[in-house]
Amino acid sequence: MRVRKEILTIVRSAKEASRFLSDLSSSVKNEALRQMADGLVKNIASLKDENFKDLKAAKSEGLSPALIDRLTLNDSRIKDMANGLLEISKLSDPVGEVTGMWRRPNGLLVGRMRIPLGVIGIIYESRPNVTADAAGLCIKSGNAVVLRGGSEAIRSNTAIVRVLRKALKKAGIPEAAIGIIPTTDREAISEMLILEDDIDLIIPRGGEGLIRMVSEKSRIPVIKHYKGVCHVFVDESADLKMAKTICYNAKVQRPGVCNAMETLLVHEKIARDFLPGMARDYKKAGVEIRGCERTRKVLTDVKKAVEEDWYAEYLDLILAVRMVKNIDEAIDHIARYGSMHTEAIVTRDYSNAQRFLRKVNSSTVLVNASTRFSDGFELGLGAEIGISTSKIHAFGPMGLEELTTRKFIVYGEGQVRQ
Repeated sequence: MRVRKEILTIVRSAKEASRFLSDLSSSVKNEALRQMADGLVKNIASLKDENFKDLKAAKSEGLSPALIDRLTLNDSRIKDMANGLLEISKLSDPVGEVTGMWRRPNGLLVGRMRIPLGVIGIIYESRPNVTADAAGLCIKSGNAVVLRGGSEAIRSNTAIVRVLRKALKKAGIPEAAIGIIPTTDREAISEMLILEDDIDLIIPRGGEGLIRMVSEKSRIPVIKHYKGVCHVFVDESADLKMAKTICYNAKVQRPGVCNAMETLLVHEKIARDFLPGMARDYKKAGVEIRGCERTRKVLTDVKKAVEEDWYAEYLDLILAVRMVKNIDEAIDHIARYGSMHTEAIVTRDYSNAQRFLRKVNSSTVLVNASTRFSDGFELGLGAEIGISTSKIHAFGPMGLEELTTRKFIVYGEGQVRQ
């Protein structure tokens, strides 16, 4: 009962704040974002202190190195959070945009106007940078946000929200526009998910188990992606030097994130030229390779891949490798085992590049670039509030526009319906 009352108070306050935000000018919202960014930079030391407490607890509980990496805040990452807020402040405000005006035979002028969704609930694990990204995107798009981070980041998230709310107050915006659930009790999630009259959208970010649980229990619409089984296909015409650089970056740069490559597909005609050198680079980086039977004839010392490996989101320095006959076999593999997240092709063949773009049914598809670019900031959205692998109401990294909907607006001159 105590948790329910606490959650209801936070959410109802956010709903009240959302009405204030929906009519706020771009200049006021942008000033708030600049104040939020400035606050993060000025409080780097205290934010790292609180993050250190979370890291100490996480290490004592035996969290994996990949999860520890996602939890860690350092000077660079805090400055990146601040820069993300500044980028958002520079983006066009979608709220109030009118599109597609048309005149009806009866003289009515009909159009559609972008409006905020209202209150966005974010349920997420490990990554405290999500706190600032989500808050910034919601404020700019005229939405209030209620944040429920994981227990492993409770101190970091609370400290970040404290800084952001102080900046909101300075800009004349109700602090309740950024709400945070202060308890680590999992009952809090269940209580959030039944408030369909007060929360307009739920966005879960974390492991597959969390996202499936939220999707099953929520009475509120959910934007989700269960996992990121991302592929890179090295075509027979690929520049092999480029391919090595891309494949190394896609797997090694940050293996614990959802846009890291999990399966490498290699055209059989270039496999013997490409795989040995690539495998040596991976070995130096500590990557464990699990290969198909044909791959193991080229790389004789790698583990045998089993069926489960093709579905796996390792979030670690483990890579499944399959040799394919042609681009169609690569596309078929992705269709069968992929998660509609992110795929890339490395090729110098224009026709194959276009075929891959058309046929691969994932939310982000790249030509001659790393899967790590499937990210709101990298794609020019300022930041992202999540990545959707379901096609309604958004598909791929979600920025400002994806946090709005459109209503019809109609101008008349006294018309009545006959």
